[in-house]
Amino acid sequence: MRRALLAAGVAGLTLLGAGCSSSAAGSSGSGSAPVVLRLGFLANITHEPALIGIAKGFFAKDLGKNVTLKTSVFSSGTEETTALLAGQLDAAYVGPNPAINAWQKSNGTAIKIISGAASGGASLVVKKGITSASQLKGKSLATPSLGNTQDVAARYWLKQHSMTATPTGGGDVSIKPIKPNSAAVLEFASGQIDGGWEPEPYATEMVLDGGTRLVNEASLWPGGNFVTTNLVVTQSFLKAHPSTVNGLLKGQIEANTYINANSSAAASAANAELTKLLGKGLKPNVLSAALQYIHFTNDPIATSLATDAQHAVAVGLLTPVKNLSGIYDLGPLNAQLKAAGQPQVSP
Repeated sequence: MRRALLAAGVAGLTLLGAGCSSSAAGSSGSGSAPVVLRLGFLANITHEPALIGIAKGFFAKDLGKNVTLKTSVFSSGTEETTALLAGQLDAAYVGPNPAINAWQKSNGTAIKIISGAASGGASLVVKKGITSASQLKGKSLATPSLGNTQDVAARYWLKQHSMTATPTGGGDVSIKPIKPNSAAVLEFASGQIDGGWEPEPYATEMVLDGGTRLVNEASLWPGGNFVTTNLVVTQSFLKAHPSTVNGLLKGQIEANTYINANSSAAASAANAELTKLLGKGLKPNVLSAALQYIHFTNDPIATSLATDAQHAVAVGLLTPVKNLSGIYDLGPLNAQLKAAGQPQVSP
């Protein structure tokens, strides 16, 4: 079973050259000045659009020759938020709660969500024999990091079942933010923790290590749809380089189109990219099982983001967010979707 370990913060760097910058309609602009686009993502399968955009050359083709794409791999969305706010990234694939945090910490000035990327793919996996929330009292659970999307989901679910979990690891259930995610799998397999609310493929790895999937998070949402991964860009970069953002979006759309039309080939390509980044990819049984829980979509599923924010407030990890609807700028995405003959989305 895969045991890939990522150090905290940036764990890898890839440099890609690309063709002429896109205009608002995605056409080339041979006279454009050179641009560097710094893109962050996580090396896991819920960020498959980023992996495919790189592996299949969609970003390189659509960004253009004058754009240099610098990609950085992170071990959590929380770290990506820090990098975005510190001016170290221009764009990133992140979960909803890191995006919300970046929006709030900057008083709505740092980022915009410009596209969805993935939905689903998170579960609470526990030791066999645990079949209810009440049986978790006195137990310990892992999440990727304090305040990240799965961490909020775990705390809110426990609250709904009258169980407490403090940010410092106290309460009825001790929640231990553990990174990288693969370390949580190791601790679960060795009996150091009793379970974890983790994204794929780590939830599936825990199941294959003898765990029980107590909660598939999709079961908690209307229609099973909730945002797992969004594509965000800094407002400063969006304003300065709109044609480059159009190229990035075009690559994102092509990546998801490829994934949904060629699931097996896309899974293999994404796994090959993971192998390049981490030194080891996912075993075929892990990969195929994990992907059953994920849906790749350009729709940011805005209603679930708003609910995520409410949940974070309810568990004391966020103060109420003002004007959260302003976090979206989907105009460029919808222009690219229209040009590609695909349905547009709404915030």
